[in-house]
Amino acid sequence: MNQRSFVSLTVEGSIPFNPEEYSDVNELRALAELIGPYGMKQLSETLMWHIASQVIELKKLADINKDVLLSLRTNFDKPEIMKEQFKKLTNVDNVLQRMTIVGVILSFRQLAQSCLTDVLEERIPFLVSSILDFRHHLPSGDPMNIVSEMTSAAGLPCKVDPTLISALKLQKPESEGDNEHLLVCLLMVFVAVSIPKLAKSDQSFYRASLEGHTNNIHCMALAVNNIFGALFTTCGQGDIEDRMKEFLALASSSLLRLGQEADKEAIKNRESVYLLLDQIVQESPFLTMDLLESCFPYALIRNAYHDVYKQEQNM
Repeated sequence: MNQRSFVSLTVEGSIPFNPEEYSDVNELRALAELIGPYGMKQLSETLMWHIASQVIELKKLADINKDVLLSLRTNFDKPEIMKEQFKKLTNVDNVLQRMTIVGVILSFRQLAQSCLTDVLEERIPFLVSSILDFRHHLPSGDPMNIVSEMTSAAGLPCKVDPTLISALKLQKPESEGDNEHLLVCLLMVFVAVSIPKLAKSDQSFYRASLEGHTNNIHCMALAVNNIFGALFTTCGQGDIEDRMKEFLALASSSLLRLGQEADKEAIKNRESVYLLLDQIVQESPFLTMDLLESCFPYALIRNAYHDVYKQEQNM
């Protein structure tokens, strides 16, 4: 597999920067050999600090739109009210851009972690197999996060990332409690109802040959699952699965309304954005394809894949 994670973008007028030089799989394996698990842990913590900074800004944007988001959350089954309330939201593009940035950072981090695992499997296969065994046989979750941290240190994926949880806890005010949980719920609503706006952008086209969107919005799938998994874990109410189901219901109903949209500009890349919903569910440890089918007809996603493949062939 020579292509994964994200698509290189160069902003006009900026100094040309080639991400491939810094995210080549062989180079990252060599880096993991050089700096070892401790060095890779330091790299992860630095990346998570950047993500936590973005999350603080995202929460501020959710707080600014608090009243509108509360209305959107309670009226998700009333299309006309949803349409009117969505028009009142501010900073929608800002939220989508920040979520994409978070997704790209997480994609790079996932790539680096997989390279660390490759190196460790070659150097200490007996230890890696023991860690996998621990993870597999762990009874009733991991309340102390010990196995999750050990698994993450070996570059293996976790249901909820312990490094991200630590970074978010460091930047979370102590006294917020229920208000913090509500704010996270509203941020989740904000992201879910904003996804259809991506269909307007020319750059949101899904490139079948790359298995990703031209503007990297496919990375939002990682961002949604990791950010909300970690945020709801730090809130400590044990409702991650319920909240992710709510996210799926909101995003699905918002995307289905694109089917009734008369403005051709608003639905330019509708099929490509349908595929983002599919990617969110596929990446999620909390959502299933059965749940997706109950909210969003899979026939639409199947047809969307057919359309984008056909479009790319005709380009």
